[in-house]
Amino acid sequence: MKRRRSLFIHLSYIRILAKKFAIVILFLSAFVLMLLNKTESLIIEKTSSLATDVVSPMVDVLVIPARSVAGVYDYFRELKNVHKDNQQLREENQKLLALYDKARVLEVENKLLSGLLNYVPPPAAEFMTARIIAEEGDAFSHSVIAYTGNSNRVKKGQVVLSERGVVGRVDKVGQMYSKIILITDINSRIPVMVERTRVRGILAGDNTSMPKMIFIPLDAELEAGDRIVTSGVAGVFPSGLPIGKVVSVDKNSVKIKPYNNLERLEYVRIVDYGLDGIIQNEANGK
Repeated sequence: MKRRRSLFIHLSYIRILAKKFAIVILFLSAFVLMLLNKTESLIIEKTSSLATDVVSPMVDVLVIPARSVAGVYDYFRELKNVHKDNQQLREENQKLLALYDKARVLEVENKLLSGLLNYVPPPAAEFMTARIIAEEGDAFSHSVIAYTGNSNRVKKGQVVLSERGVVGRVDKVGQMYSKIILITDINSRIPVMVERTRVRGILAGDNTSMPKMIFIPLDAELEAGDRIVTSGVAGVFPSGLPIGKVVSVDKNSVKIKPYNNLERLEYVRIVDYGLDGIIQNEANGK
């Protein structure tokens, strides 16, 4: 009986030691695992860095041929484009040379014909710039007032232009200001022609934003978009000055849209084409 009890006590003591030893072993195992995990991370990082240092130069070396091939491809592609551009430039240069030769021939012919016909070129036009200070647009007139100062160069009948073409003509001249009658005024009449067909007519204002072209031949070929320029008939306006374009062609009405926005004029040029004698004669009824 005593022997069994002693054996039971010994077994209990061994179990307690085994539990304590197991706890210690578990603690040591956890510590070792933690240490190994940290060590493995350091090893992995060092291995990765070492691999990067070793592999990167190899990759750069392997990429060199690819870069070279790409560079050669880009070079030949640019060379092809340069060759194409050079070909186009050669063709354009040949056309320009041909036009230059034609222009030289026409210049020589023009000089010969001028000599044969005793042609006298017109004098160079003179102009002054004036600022618009007032408008007189109403149901009965379309005109503006320009500040011309005390200049004695401004005279009645002179042509008034903007940067895009004919605006009107000088109607009255004062000491410091001048009245300009616009091409849309009902009293405005300008000899014009169609630039494409050379058909002539009269541009007549009707106090609207689009004057009419009247006195046109019945067989005239007019199309929307045709450019209208001065014809030079009657000698008041020189030929070739741009006015506007055809916007509509009806049986009894041909509407012309001026190139200039006559409602937003700020500055104009009053041009002297040397037509003083003609203008004065017309004013005197001669």
